[in-house]
Amino acid sequence: MLGDILLITEKHIKAGEQVVNRLSEIKSEKMVIAIGGESGAGKSEIAHVISRKLKGEGELAKILHIDNYYKVSPRERTEWREKHGVESIGLSEYDWDLINRNIAEFRESKEAILPCIDLLTDQEDKLITNFKGIRYLIVEGLYPLKADADLKIFIDLTYHETKKAQVLRGKEPQNKFRLQVLQREHEVVQSLRPLADLLITKEFDVVEA
Repeated sequence: MLGDILLITEKHIKAGEQVVNRLSEIKSEKMVIAIGGESGAGKSEIAHVISRKLKGEGELAKILHIDNYYKVSPRERTEWREKHGVESIGLSEYDWDLINRNIAEFRESKEAILPCIDLLTDQEDKLITNFKGIRYLIVEGLYPLKADADLKIFIDLTYHETKKAQVLRGKEPQNKFRLQVLQREHEVVQSLRPLADLLITKEFDVVEA
C-alpha cells in the first residue's frame, strides 16, 4: 500500500532474521510465505525485514499486501460496514479470486496487474509487475493464512497488546465502531491460527506451531 507507515524495531528484525534462517532449510524454486496477525502486530514490518534480508543474500522477494484486495473501497468501507453490521467483517470482504490469481501468476513467473491502495488519497491504483526472477512472494495481512501458501506464519499478538502500534500508525480513527471492528477481526484472525506452520511469539521468537 502506498503511504503506509512502517515502525521497524529490533524485535521485528529479530523475528524476520529467524524466518530467513528457516527458509534456508527449505529447497523450493518458488515459495509463497503468508504472514498473518491482528492489527498492529507487525506483519508489514516483518515482511519488509525478510525481503531486505533476502535481497542482501541475493534472493528477491516481493510483498503482496492483502489489504489492497478489499472489495469495497477505503472511502466507502466504514459506511458499508456500519450498514451491514460487524458480522459482515471478515474473509468475505476480500477478492480471493484475484488474490489467488496473482499468487498463481507469481508461481508461473508471469507479468501481473496488482491492486494498490494509496492511503494518502484512498485511490485504488493498479501496479504492473513481473514475477520473473522473483523467488519469494510474501503475502501479509489479517487473513493470508487462508491463501495458497507454502509456509504460513502467525504473529501471536492480539489487538489489545498492539494498541500503541495501532495509534502510531494512525490508519483509522480509534472510536467506538473501530473497536468493534478490531474485536470482530480478532475473532476471524484467531480462527485461522491453527493453519500456521510457525508462530511468532510475544517475545518475537519464531517457533513451530
